[in-house]
This record gives sequence, C-alpha cells and structure tokens, in this order.
Amino acid sequence: MLTCFDIGGSAIKGAKAAAPDQVKSTRRVPTPTHDFEAFLSVLREMIEEGEEQSRGVAISTAGAIDPQTGIAKIANIPCADGRRLQQDLEAALGLPVWIARDSACFALAEAHFGAGKGHETVFGIILGTGVGGCLVVNERAYVGTSGYAGEWGHGPVAATQVSVTEKILPRFRCGCGQIGCIDAVCSARGMEKIHEALHGVLLPSTAIMEAWQKGMDEASLTIDVYLEILSGPLAMVMNTTGPSIAPVGGGLSNAPELIERLDEETRKRMLCPPDERLIVPGQCGIEPGLIGAAIVGFQNLDAD
Repeated sequence: MLTCFDIGGSAIKGAKAAAPDQVKSTRRVPTPTHDFEAFLSVLREMIEEGEEQSRGVAISTAGAIDPQTGIAKIANIPCADGRRLQQDLEAALGLPVWIARDSACFALAEAHFGAGKGHETVFGIILGTGVGGCLVVNERAYVGTSGYAGEWGHGPVAATQVSVTEKILPRFRCGCGQIGCIDAVCSARGMEKIHEALHGVLLPSTAIMEAWQKGMDEASLTIDVYLEILSGPLAMVMNTTGPSIAPVGGGLSNAPELIERLDEETRKRMLCPPDERLIVPGQCGIEPGLIGAAIVGFQNLDAD
C-alpha cells in the first residue's frame, strides 16, 4: 500500500493505492503554503489513515525537482520551494518518498490507463492555468537531466504576428521571468490577454469559449489567433518527440471542439503529419495526478 498525494498551491489531495489501477481517494485539504511544519502535519495525518501501513509516499506536484541537487522549484508552495524536498520528507515521515511533477503524472496516467494506453510513445499536453507537458516512452516518463524535460510552455518563441489578422500582439511577460513564452500566451489567462489585445475587452476564457462556440466574430478571431500561435510550437514538439498520441489535460481540454481544431492546425504544420488524429482529449478525467503518482511510486518500489 502506498499513500499518494496530488499537491497544488490551493489543495492537497490524498489517496491510498494498492496498485496503480487501485487508487482510492481519501480527502482534500487546503495546502499550508507558508508553514512547512503544518505542511508535514497534513501529510502525516493522511499517511496514518487506514488500517494498512504505507510502504512509501508518492507525490505529484507543480514545479520540478533538480535531479543534480535535489532542490525543489515549486513557486506556488513557498514553504517547499528551495528545499531538498525528497530528503526532507523522507527524514520527517520515515518512509521512502518519490516526487514527480504534475505534467509527468498526467502523461503517465494517460499512457497507462487513458487515451495513450497501448501506445509506445505518448506526449501528455497540459492546457489550462499553464502550458506544459511530458514525454512517456514504454510507460515511463522521460524527465531528462534537468528534471523538467517536456515542459514546452517556456522559452521566448510565441509569435506576435499571425496570418488571420494584421494586428501585432504584445510580447507578454511569463511567470518564469521570460517574455514571449507559450505559457504566457496560450494558457487560459493567455487566451484572455489575446482577446483584450485584439478587441480591447477583458473577458474570462470561459466566456470567450462560449462566444466562440456560438459563432460570434470577435471570439472566433481570438480563437483563430490563439490556435495559430499555439499550433506552430506544438508541431515542432510533435516533430521532435514523435508520439503516436498526444492526450490533452487541463481546463481547456474540457472543450472538445478546441482540441479538435488544435489537432487539425498542428498536424498541417508538421513535417510528416499523420492521417489520423494525434492530439486528443485526455480520458483520465478523475484524479490523473493521484493515478500518475501511484504509477511513479510502484515503478520505484518494484525497482528497489
């Protein structure tokens, strides 16, 4: 039995896992973002729940762990940021701890039990609060020497000119400190920035999507611009990693029409586009972070 956590800036979700396909959610509590002792206390309480003793702790979280130093980079949880988090947790909890970033856990869940099941190479795409991803090969996440391989949302590559309008878009500043990242332009907030730059009106992404689905002109232009900016870099990622399927998670994946258009726009920009759909909505809609954490935990437990 493993205890699994999906830890975000707003909440910690816990689960007990007898196997990767036997994950039972326990409860959800607010994340103590600024108090590490309170953070540990929440984890301990969930680990101790239930009759069977946990053999280890598997965690999905935003950010990444530097494989060279063990130092965590988790900006939205300041009490964990900058720590050698795995070592600190193992010392405090008295159990083996395995930590994976949330995009890797999503991609693993999809590769094992979702849209990527049966595929050798899967690229999981996150489109929501941020833009991210992870490559899974033979059911194992590839994170590289940096710990965050596959995070294609960062790097100053976003276009400011597109074919569907003569307007020139600003180069938006990203939370990572760079200017012009896909994360800054093509997240849900990025879609809102595009709409405001084109039309002078700030609307929630949900309202933009609803207006687009109703065929309203301003929203339709926003989505056309959004897709053109997003699909070029994504086509390069598909060329580079060569997946046979690319499931999408995150809030924007809840609009199947958007993902279908993204697939069309991306494939026509690829070097050798496949005839069949490549980019599809994810199928692990319920707790992919916990499922992915369980996969990571059992893969490491079995390897020991």
